[in-house]
Amino acid sequence: MSGAEVAGLIVAVFWAILVSFLAVALVRLAQTLKRTSELVAGITEQAVPLLGDASDALRTAHSQLDRVDTITAEVAEVTANASALSSTVASAFGGPLVKVAAFSYGVRRAVGLRTSGGAGAGAAANGAAGTGRSRARTVKAGKVLPAARRGGRRNRSKD
Repeated sequence: MSGAEVAGLIVAVFWAILVSFLAVALVRLAQTLKRTSELVAGITEQAVPLLGDASDALRTAHSQLDRVDTITAEVAEVTANASALSSTVASAFGGPLVKVAAFSYGVRRAVGLRTSGGAGAGAAANGAAGTGRSRARTVKAGKVLPAARRGGRRNRSKD
């Protein structure tokens, strides 16, 4: 065998090995593509019903939101009616009730002053009658009491 034949034989073996590697790579690529096609087909089979279910859920949610909008509008109307009724009741009964309460307070105070003869009326009006302490005051017409005897800072509101 000559050098050219040996070189040709080496090149032929190299090409055979190269073609064998390429054939094995193509077979594995074909298997991978086949598995990928099966996976895509399986996903498609599962995705179509899921998309249908999602579409149904979306339609149901939309109808429920329409119902909630209707209910909200009705609640707003009821709230407006209740507010109007409340203001009507307050204007119809509020003023007269305040007047009746003021009148009854005046009557009670006058009766209390008349029954006690003027002495101790301040104590009854100030709420000290049931506490065991009596703070009887005698007020004379035209006489100004010092601040300490008028109640001073104790009776001032903290507003």
